[in-house]
Parts: sequence; structure tokens; C-alpha cells
Amino acid sequence: MRLWLYRLWVMTAKELLQLSRDPVLLIILAWFFTAEIYIAGSGISMSLKRASVTVVDLDQSAASRELTSRFRPPYFDVKEIDFSLEAAASRLDRGQRMLVLAFPPGFGKDLEAGRAVGVQLLVDTTNTVLGTLATAHAGRIVEGYAADRALEDLGIDELDLAAMPRVASKTRVWYNPNQVDPWFMSISELMTVITMLSLMLPAAAAVREKERGTIEQLAVSPLTPFQILFPKVIAMTLAILAGTAVALFGILLPVFEVPVKGSLALFFAVTALYALAVSGLGLVIAAVSRNLGQVSMLVVVVLMPMLLLSGAWTPPEAMPWLLRQLMVVSPLYWFIELGYGILLKGAGPALLWDEMVGLAALGGAIFALGIARFRRQFA
Repeated sequence: MRLWLYRLWVMTAKELLQLSRDPVLLIILAWFFTAEIYIAGSGISMSLKRASVTVVDLDQSAASRELTSRFRPPYFDVKEIDFSLEAAASRLDRGQRMLVLAFPPGFGKDLEAGRAVGVQLLVDTTNTVLGTLATAHAGRIVEGYAADRALEDLGIDELDLAAMPRVASKTRVWYNPNQVDPWFMSISELMTVITMLSLMLPAAAAVREKERGTIEQLAVSPLTPFQILFPKVIAMTLAILAGTAVALFGILLPVFEVPVKGSLALFFAVTALYALAVSGLGLVIAAVSRNLGQVSMLVVVVLMPMLLLSGAWTPPEAMPWLLRQLMVVSPLYWFIELGYGILLKGAGPALLWDEMVGLAALGGAIFALGIARFRRQFA
């Protein structure tokens, strides 16, 4: 056993030494765990902010001006008031404006007469997320204005309204009360980077042996295939854990002020388990690749289904039934559940044990497949 452990230690040290002498991989690690996460956290937003609006006011009444004044920051920014619907729609078509709010002639007079009247809202939903948010916010503004006018026509003031029985809707936002996008985006990007490098680094380390012709020397050595491959996985997992620490303590905590509510030790343990699990796929990639170029292409082929089936970009409830069933075979799905549960929700093993068992079981199967597939080259 001492000899087995000594060989494992020596081979792991050898892999770490090789990694330290590879400036390209070191630059890649530094970039992805720092700049890439910063750009994703600060440059990508799913919130509606200052959506540009053109108002077509064909009524020019006090009522149209009052409703227009309610389309204000932080959600909307009225750029101009026009009197031609065709010109405003042309700006929308060219992507210069996101919304066009059009008032028909007689809008104010119809309201004064107690008649129902509508306004037209044109929304550019090229970006479906922002377009949906803009439509929802605009709808609430118009509904609020209509309710205020109805109460005014009925002669009901604030005191009368407060004395009436009514149902009050109050929303409580958990885990991210201010809905800060960088919290979600930076953690999501960190998990994506960990996934990609867990695929890439072990595969690159194994294929490098093929390119240099040293795989045959290792095959005739007293080392078993497991003793050859597992140190590569351990070394790259240690590098990924070091990069994760840099990302957490260098970007997420000081820059984006992500409130880590759970145990960092548990998060690093889960990250190590996940990196070991995904490295099995990296070994499968290395087994069928002849050079680093093929490794890079196959990593993209494997990575994209993992991302799309993880639930990071599309909620599981919005997916077709078949894809929801396939999500359980994506290791990233389990890692995302664990990562957000630990970092933002403060959950511990008592709440996350089923996800941890699922990741361990899936990871064990994937790693066994990777070892078995690569072992054939030593037969």
C-alpha cells in the first residue's frame, strides 16, 4: 500500500510540475477564473433597465401626458414624443427603440366621458426575456393608471380606499431580495468554467502523452493504468480548486459582494467531487482523440448538451417532458443545485444529501467509464 500511494504521489507531483511549466494552460486558467467571470457578472444582465420608448401622441391631452409620465426610469426611458406611427415603427424595426406607445385621437375625451379606450404598445421582443419584462411592466403601469382614474371618477380618495376591505398582494423575494443579476451570473459562469476545465485539462494531460510519445513508456512501466490516469485527474482537480478559490475570494466576494450563506468547505468538497466526476468524460474524450485539436472540438460537443440540460439558462419547468428526464444525466444539473443551494441559500448536507448522492453516483459511473475506455489503449 505504501508503494502504491508513493507512486500515486510521485505521478501527481509530476503532473503538477508539467502544468506549472505550461504557460498557455496557466494563462487559460488565470483568464477563465478571473476576467471571464468578471465579464459575465458585470456585462450580462437579464433585468429591464431604461428600455427606450417612443411615444406617439395623437391626442395631446392631459390624460396622455400623465400616462406618458409614468413610463420613467429605472425601467423605461422616453426618448421622444412623435406624431407619426409609421416613423416610430420604423425606429422599432431598425432596433433604435424597444417600445412604441401610441395614443389614439380622442383618448382624453373618451376617458372624461367614461368610455373604454385603449392604447397601443409595440414591443421589440428580439430578446424574449427583456421583451416579456417590458410588456409586463408596461401592462402594470397602464392598469395602475386605469385604476387611479376609476377611483377618481367614483370620488374615492386614499382615506376611503384604506377603509375598504381589499386583498393586498405583497411579494417576498428570497435569497436575492434586490434581484442582483451579478450574483446569479457570476456563480453560473464559475460553474460553467469549472465544467469546461474539468473536461479539458485531464483530456489535454492524457493526450499530451500521446503527442510526445511517452504513453508507450508509461505502458511498459510497473504502473497500472489507474496509477497513470488518476494522478492526472487529481492534479487537474487541485488546479481547478485553486482557480475556484481565486474566483471566490478575488472576484465574487470583493467585486460582486455575493453573500455566501453556506459552508465554503462544503462547496469546495462538492466542487472536488464534481471535477472528479466530469474528468471521467475528459478521459473518454482523450481515449478517442489523437491531438489537442480534436480534444478541443470534442469538449465543445460534450459541453453544450451539459449546459443546455443543466437548468442554468432554461428552467426545468419550461422544458419538454423528455428533456426534463434527460437532465438527470447532466452532472452540471446536480452541481448547479448544490452550488446555488450552498452559496445563496445556506443549505447544508441535511437538505442537499439527495443531490450529493445523485452527483456521486453519476460521477462514479462516468469516471469508471472513462478509466475503462482509456485502459484499452494499454492492453
